[in-house]
Amino acid sequence: MKFKNKLIKGKILKRYKRFLADIELKQKHLEHNKGDIITVHTSNTGSMKTCWEPGWDVMISYHDNPKRKLKYSLEMSHNGETWIGINTSLPNKIAHEAVLDGKIKELKKYKNVKPEIKIGNSRIDLLCFNGDDYKSSTDKCYVEVKNVTLLGENKMALFPDAVSERGQKHLRELIDIKKSGIDSKMLFIIQREDINKFKAADHIDPIYSNLLKEAHETGVEILAYQCSVNEKEIEIKKKIKVIV
Repeated sequence: MKFKNKLIKGKILKRYKRFLADIELKQKHLEHNKGDIITVHTSNTGSMKTCWEPGWDVMISYHDNPKRKLKYSLEMSHNGETWIGINTSLPNKIAHEAVLDGKIKELKKYKNVKPEIKIGNSRIDLLCFNGDDYKSSTDKCYVEVKNVTLLGENKMALFPDAVSERGQKHLRELIDIKKSGIDSKMLFIIQREDINKFKAADHIDPIYSNLLKEAHETGVEILAYQCSVNEKEIEIKKKIKVIV
């Protein structure tokens, strides 16, 4: 997934009220000069543990939308070793594009992807299918996508970074789908390059961890793919070992 517009360099000073961050610009942009401090929107409502510290370099995007109160959005931060993609609105797009490009081998056979499919009491991120109509297709797979940014010990990627009742609900949906005879997969998109394996953060959300194990035992395939992250694009790089 390539960024449509060139990202803007900055330095994060603080993050607060979940959706806000104060950024010191490292370059001039429009009416703002280098050194100006601006407030930007962050779509990441999680704890963002291991994703930022005051003074880290960041990249932000500009959006010329009259309906937006804040024109800038926080896209990624840098811990001195890797860029970390912290925009939680992007993983679904990254996964969607990767499936169509054949970069996720477990989903390579599917030619079509339908986003945001309502099922039960929630929406599943992607429905991969073959045929002309996803409703009548008998060759399909429901895929839930989660953004992973939390770094644990020994280069372990962890999810979630806070208790996730929404994530728990999605796992229950995947389990029910699999039990009904339709394929389902849990896909973790890891937006940082300083990791080498993945597991559920049982010390943060033990219910989610247990549900992930139940999903695995039910036959839901648990997948984790690491992205390469830079100022120009974020794309699937390689499959990562999952410890369930």
